[in-house]
Amino acid sequence: MNCRVVVEAAVPVYDVETPDEAVRIAISKTGEMLNPDLNYVEINMGERTSPSGEELPPAFIVADEALVALELEMTVFNVEREEHAARIARKEIGQRLDNIPLSVLEVEVLEDESEESDTEEESVDAEPSGEDDEDVLPEFEDLIE
Repeated sequence: MNCRVVVEAAVPVYDVETPDEAVRIAISKTGEMLNPDLNYVEINMGERTSPSGEELPPAFIVADEALVALELEMTVFNVEREEHAARIARKEIGQRLDNIPLSVLEVEVLEDESEESDTEEESVDAEPSGEDDEDVLPEFEDLIE
């Protein structure tokens, strides 16, 4: 089973004045820490909401320092359960993002392409329709005669 795992990271950024600047720096900083080993991890802005449900910017700035919410998405292959995929993603990402807290937001099971291709192959292996009889190779006995 393959799973897509989304992990939330709280990335600290220093000497910033605006939320947009903080997000750009946090994405760049996170990308440097993950590359080249985990260049397949997608980095996106996180979504934050207040307790009343109001949308907040992904960066919280105080005294020119920010804490930025980022979502890191990766696909984990050949796992037994969703919990196994979440643990693998947290471990792989966490090893490279030193001192950055992580939490798993979502684990989505992906359909296996091998199962889809098996059903497609079965439909292709069906009896020929007779239209291409000329292209079919003759039987071995017919060749000997």
